[in-house]
Amino acid sequence: MANEDKKDFNAMLHDSKDMPKFQTITDQSSIEKYGGSKMYFAPPIDYDRVMKRIPYGKLMTVGKIREYFAKQNHADFTEPITAGIFVSIVAWASEQRTEDKTPYWRTLKAKGELNAKYPGGIEAQKEKLEAEGHTIIQKGRKNIRYYVEDYEKALFDLK
Repeated sequence: MANEDKKDFNAMLHDSKDMPKFQTITDQSSIEKYGGSKMYFAPPIDYDRVMKRIPYGKLMTVGKIREYFAKQNHADFTEPITAGIFVSIVAWASEQRTEDKTPYWRTLKAKGELNAKYPGGIEAQKEKLEAEGHTIIQKGRKNIRYYVEDYEKALFDLK
């Protein structure tokens, strides 16, 4: 995202954009990739509600949140692009609030990767996670990425 300082992320957070909604996909390769044709779209505020539930020292991935929404709504999968965008909106909205913060830094990308699109980028997320006892490792030589080591052990069980 660009021009974060000029956007009202809390307004975006509360703009449901006619969600929740379902869509049936017909592209065979997508059906095979996602395991079905019934796609669910969760509104941004739902991501905020789930991310607020992740306790100190625990972690979540965007993929696990998507799986949770799909299961809760009897869909085959939750749309991945909006999920990534809405998780970033949650993070920036939290940064803009003085109260009722969301611990967005506990939500990771796939395979435990840190999210460069969060406020303060990788360094800020790394600092917050290390303060909660997590070890961050660097992978790659050219395209360097940062991950929480053994993140699976700290995954929060959404029920």
